Amino acid sequence: MHTATRIAIEALPKIKELAPEASLCVYGLYAPMNADLFRSLDVQTILGGEFENGLLSMAKRIQTGAGDTQTEPETCLEKIEFIAPDRSKLPALSKYANLINTDGSTQTVGFAETTRGCKYHCTHCPVVPVYNGKFYVIPADIVLNDIRNQVKEGAQHISFGDPDFFNGPGHALKIVRALHREFPALSYDVTIKIEHIVKYPEEMQVLKETGCLFILSAVEAVDDDILGYLEKGHTRADFIKALAFLHKINIDLTPTFVAFTPWTTLEIYLELLRHIVELQLIESVAPVQLSIRLLIPAGSCILDIDNLDGMIGEFDASILGHPWANPDPRVDKLQQDIQAWVMQAEAGGLSRAEIFKSIWTMSHQIANLPAPALDLEHTGKPIPRLSENWYCCAEPTCEQLVSF
Repeated sequence: MHTATRIAIEALPKIKELAPEASLCVYGLYAPMNADLFRSLDVQTILGGEFENGLLSMAKRIQTGAGDTQTEPETCLEKIEFIAPDRSKLPALSKYANLINTDGSTQTVGFAETTRGCKYHCTHCPVVPVYNGKFYVIPADIVLNDIRNQVKEGAQHISFGDPDFFNGPGHALKIVRALHREFPALSYDVTIKIEHIVKYPEEMQVLKETGCLFILSAVEAVDDDILGYLEKGHTRADFIKALAFLHKINIDLTPTFVAFTPWTTLEIYLELLRHIVELQLIESVAPVQLSIRLLIPAGSCILDIDNLDGMIGEFDASILGHPWANPDPRVDKLQQDIQAWVMQAEAGGLSRAEIFKSIWTMSHQIANLPAPALDLEHTGKPIPRLSENWYCCAEPTCEQLVSF
């Protein structure tokens, strides 16, 4: 979301050059959060939240010659009537990310959502400033029709994009049960909070029985104080418990992290690495996750936390966020070094274990500590994963911006 917005801002001058008479519209979570910036860039219509009716209204306004002046609300949280998406004009599914199985084979991936918004209030999440705890259920028949159409186009695996698949557990289970009855060979992945994995063990078993390959969960940290600041709703102990349970029922967990925050110390970072080793998660964690830096966009609830005085700067339009610096400059240097190393290592085709070993070494070196020997024979088993890494509450990597 954030990266797409950064790219859009870079693209706007070229778009205006190619279509100087066009009326410009941006929509999505980051549109209303950056409304002032987009207005300064001559964007006429800005839509957030449940945006479809706003898009229709804008199109009619332009077609009828009613003018470029926006009459639609910038953020709409009124319930809309959902219809199955028309994806016929989009690129083929094979042009998007695919599923990489543990044997190296790949499968075509489709995408669906069962809900919009999220009922939780994690302080770093970009959904919260727009939806503020609201979520909307997409009717099961709409979701299933959308997936059915994608299967016809070659989808072999579905990635559910809900901010939390268990916003409504009963609704989610209804959909995956129906999906499995109709397409028993179709696999899927979901995003679920750690607290829900702990809270709903029987429902997790249903996911396994209906084709769930892996669960992505924004663990974010293993330090309980940081988890408290982020209002994640789980503790380090909950994470370990959830992981053990998923191992027991044979669902892989793909944890994601915001490894670098204003509260991160070298010891806290080393503790994260130690947990990844001890829990045999080296193969489960994309190396870039170990370089992720907290993003603080406009309107972020992070700004309401009391103990950040002096750490966070004023909003900077060039980065679409508030710049911040760690109190220990070594932590910021480590983040930059790890990010550069991960880009170089992945471009060179190094394995996750090889990349982690170097991160382990450089992290101990900057802390002026000896790096304990690593047993890379027990890094954890490879797990299925998507060919593109998942980001959310993170500053974009250099690779993402350079590629554009």
